[in-house]
Amino acid sequence: MEREPEVGESPPHHLARAFVPRPIVTADRDGLVRHANDYASAVMPDLIPGVPLRDAVPALLAEAHQRVVAMEAAEDGRAVSGLVGERSSEAHPTVQSEQGVAWWLVDEIDRRLAVDALHVERKRIAFLAEASNGFLSSLDSERCMDLTAHLAANHFGDAAVVVAPVSGSRLPVATCQAGGPLRRAEREVDPRDVPGLAEALQGLPPVPSRLIDPRTVAGWLVPDGFGEVGSVVITPLPGHGTSAGALILLRRASSVPFDEEEEIVARMFAARSGAALSAARLYTEQASVSQTLIRELLPPVLHQISGIDFAGGYRPSKDRERVGGDFYDVHPPSLEGGRSLAVLGDVCGKGLEAAILAGKIRNMLHALLPMGADHQRMIELLNRALLTSDGTRFATMVMVSAVRAQNSVSLRVTSAGHPPVLVVRADGSVEVGKSTGTLIGVLPDASATTVNESLAPGDFCVLVTDGFTEARGGPTGDELFGDDRLRRALSDCAGMPAEAVVTYIQMLASDWVGAGTHDDMAIMVIAAPRTQHLGVVDESRRDSFAA
Repeated sequence: MEREPEVGESPPHHLARAFVPRPIVTADRDGLVRHANDYASAVMPDLIPGVPLRDAVPALLAEAHQRVVAMEAAEDGRAVSGLVGERSSEAHPTVQSEQGVAWWLVDEIDRRLAVDALHVERKRIAFLAEASNGFLSSLDSERCMDLTAHLAANHFGDAAVVVAPVSGSRLPVATCQAGGPLRRAEREVDPRDVPGLAEALQGLPPVPSRLIDPRTVAGWLVPDGFGEVGSVVITPLPGHGTSAGALILLRRASSVPFDEEEEIVARMFAARSGAALSAARLYTEQASVSQTLIRELLPPVLHQISGIDFAGGYRPSKDRERVGGDFYDVHPPSLEGGRSLAVLGDVCGKGLEAAILAGKIRNMLHALLPMGADHQRMIELLNRALLTSDGTRFATMVMVSAVRAQNSVSLRVTSAGHPPVLVVRADGSVEVGKSTGTLIGVLPDASATTVNESLAPGDFCVLVTDGFTEARGGPTGDELFGDDRLRRALSDCAGMPAEAVVTYIQMLASDWVGAGTHDDMAIMVIAAPRTQHLGVVDESRRDSFAA
């Protein structure tokens, strides 16, 4: 009698084969049966150890055994096929040097079903991977809807309908037939008229297709020329915490109805689609909010106010950004003949965080406009507000009140830790403003001096941030643009309109820094319009402008 293996001991090779759930028979080199497991004995009852293999198995298996023994190989692992008992099977040989050859029998039907199932599963995996890649390539909600309808129609059924959540009193719908174009519409319908649709739009579990009567499908869901509906699947498109819509799959009465496995795959596809749709809609909402906020942070477009020319220009530290820590504003007078208030400032830091603080300062200044005639008081209140805020940033700023007095412009200039204003006369001379003051948001007291300036026809006053003077570039790539170079450039601008001065200085600074890094740059020009023709300008200077 065969000894049972001890605990922890591996069973003999032929005993191990007995536990394999397939027919296995072993024959020696003389063609005698040495072993057959229970599965093999059930299929071929004559398999008894010691009997000739040819007397117990079909002839094709006995002949194959002789060939394998003669060739000392398993014929490159090739199987032989034929009837074994009442079933078509494949026999696979494994050569054993001492024991002969072990034959493993595999039912061809089971094998074919396994191969078919594997092929179907690979197709499903490939489809889901294709869908995922497609959804990842776009953050546009409408494109995600279109892609969902197109992929679903061409993979699952004869047509697909994607229904987005209610927009007002309408349902956004994307419809596609297999191999056909996609159509988009908004339907003023009640989703409760379609069994399972209202629940799917709420993100509730789907209703099995076998429980949906295709005759109850609303006509607006069926594409033109589709024919009679024979099978329907309605599944939610799950989003991030809320429903992203619903997917409806339609098959004609002449097609095979949806089965349970197809519904499972459809729900897997819907999960990917819902996540993509939800992300796209969230991105669209955030982008819309960002655009609204950025519009509020952008510097205004300046123009002539109360007979005074204003012009401004701004370039953030990074070209891919639109806002930064530099800012400017011009507030028109509340009464005719009053003073306009121009403000240009520089917040410590760069990027969005600095832009947000700049926006807060602009809003506070706007709230303080009723006391715009008292620059010192406005600066003190702004300084107090920054000191009590959570941030640690500070700012510099220059304020200019301007009023037209016949042909000249009267200015009141107050600087709070900011580079001095530059007054450019019509003859090209440049005067440096005398107003000085301390930073805002650093010390308990922010003191500043207010200085009066006057602009004759053709004169202009320039307010800039240190992004211009501290810009590094030039021939060496590390040379400062500097105050002297800025003054010479402004001198060359004598007689030019305010907007032209801004453009010219920005162009020089851009050429100076080239592709190098730089700080935010803001410039404002306040000009007294000429009352005479430009022909009074020195001819040599006018020629230099033309050049």
